[in-house]
Amino acid sequence: MDFELSETAAAVQKGMRELCADFGTDYWSRCDAQERWPEELWTELGRGGWLGLAVPESYGGGGLGLMELAVAMEELAASGAGTAGAFLYLLTPGFGGVTVSRHGTEAQKRDLLPGIAAGTTQTCFALTEPDAGSNALAISTTARRDGDDLVLRGQKIWISGVQRADWMLVVCRTTPAAEAGGRTSGFSVLLVDVPEAEAAGTLQYTPIHKAGNRIVKSNQVHFDDVRVPADRVLGEIDAGFAVLWDILNPERVLAAAGGVGTAELALRLAVGYAREREVFGRPIGANQGLAFPLARVKAQTELARLMTHKAAWLYDHGRPSGDEANIAKLTAANAAWDAADRAYQTYGGMAFSEEYPIARLHRDARIAKNIPVAEELVLAHIATQGLGLPRSY
Repeated sequence: MDFELSETAAAVQKGMRELCADFGTDYWSRCDAQERWPEELWTELGRGGWLGLAVPESYGGGGLGLMELAVAMEELAASGAGTAGAFLYLLTPGFGGVTVSRHGTEAQKRDLLPGIAAGTTQTCFALTEPDAGSNALAISTTARRDGDDLVLRGQKIWISGVQRADWMLVVCRTTPAAEAGGRTSGFSVLLVDVPEAEAAGTLQYTPIHKAGNRIVKSNQVHFDDVRVPADRVLGEIDAGFAVLWDILNPERVLAAAGGVGTAELALRLAVGYAREREVFGRPIGANQGLAFPLARVKAQTELARLMTHKAAWLYDHGRPSGDEANIAKLTAANAAWDAADRAYQTYGGMAFSEEYPIARLHRDARIAKNIPVAEELVLAHIATQGLGLPRSY
């Protein structure tokens, strides 16, 4: 086994590290305080081709894979963004670029991918519903056929990035469960033109006031008979779960990469402070009660990085990657949270000061244990799929 990054992934790592050096913790803290999208960085990412890494070259992208996207995400988070930075690679390069590249028709690819690669077209993803939560099988948003269109009705919650999105990937039922012929049959993924639906008055959204990750707004979304041309179905009608898995697994990998980068950032800050801060005549890092937990976080971070890279490699090589993607997400989220928590403890009372980014990293890292999938659901997957234990549902 070769644990070295490929030449392309190593080049992405180096290039992203150099680019993000100009957008450190102070920049991200300002964006967070102002509750605004990191527009300046987004422009540079688009200009440099960093958003289209996984888009085929024939559509203006780099023709690379999920591994390169994950490495880019890791570096972005580690540079100063923390967990919040994951949205830059999840919303458009992940949900839009990876999914349309793999499942889009020629027309869909031609219409969306060049803009995604350049950063001028942005996407978001709508799955979660108020009553269904993480149970995708229980969603009630429907799309019925009406001539050459599908008419979409229902609601979604915790949909991030709607305000900036040109296109929304919406998971809905196109055949009632009683008629679908299988638990995962009867679902479709539609491409909804957000500005068009807004102008028609058939799509509305309401921002949700939240405690963290303030660079991107999350929303409750209502579809009131949104008309979607039938040629905007991603993949096949009623076979949307095949597309959905290729959305969810990369989502977990990119979220994991963000967790690894966040852990790296929090650890770097904590170690730097522990070396410089002197109490009782010596650096506080000389105390084993502080040093050992930081050493443990280092071990957690390296293990999470290995599993994240493995999951991305498997996906890029067309191999089953669901188990690895879930384990990567679980371990990286815990590494990020533990690193941020230990950084908080290392800084002591100064962690409360907005002079430092520790409180922001700590606050944002916590949500990674719940999204894009709750820790308990990941453990349930490992228990039933990995260990063969009986289902409780």
